Amino acid sequence: MKLVVGITGSSGVIYGIRFLQALSNLGIETHLVLSKWAKKNIQIETDEVIDEILKIVSYSYDETDMSAAISSGSYKTNGMVIIPCSMKTMSSIANGYDDNLISRAASVTIKENRKLVIVPRETPLSTIHLSNMLRLSENGVIILPAMPGFYHKPKTIDDLISHIIGKTLDQFGINNNVFNRWDPNENGS
Repeated sequence: MKLVVGITGSSGVIYGIRFLQALSNLGIETHLVLSKWAKKNIQIETDEVIDEILKIVSYSYDETDMSAAISSGSYKTNGMVIIPCSMKTMSSIANGYDDNLISRAASVTIKENRKLVIVPRETPLSTIHLSNMLRLSENGVIILPAMPGFYHKPKTIDDLISHIIGKTLDQFGINNNVFNRWDPNENGS
């Protein structure tokens, strides 16, 4: 399996980092694009070092490299995840603006009928945000907001993050035990 991963400047970059770690642990080929603001948020929100993150991915690209392999539909992948996805990036994709490699790769994913999963991390949502989400959803994009469940009785922030990572992996049919799944026998039904 070969996945493109975009991490944008929305708060919640830990979701993207943890997703990359899960893919690395599963031996899945990754093609990473970090936006300029993702890099800034990694510094602000985490203790992670960008050079260490880059060591766990198969390939990485500069967001301005519009000649990268992933900007072409003839380069085969199994899909793309943008985690987290800023509202700016979502707008660019929804409106066909393709202003950087992340939005261009997403547009290629859509036009080639490959799976695109977007993990928005913003609150509250305006009508403009919701309209962009609807436009993308109508074009087959999976909108998977960073809204963790609580049925598994999370005890740590890591448990909440893991829930979103596991749900995202599920969208690609990737077997994982990253999070505790619903079990009516354990959850009182």
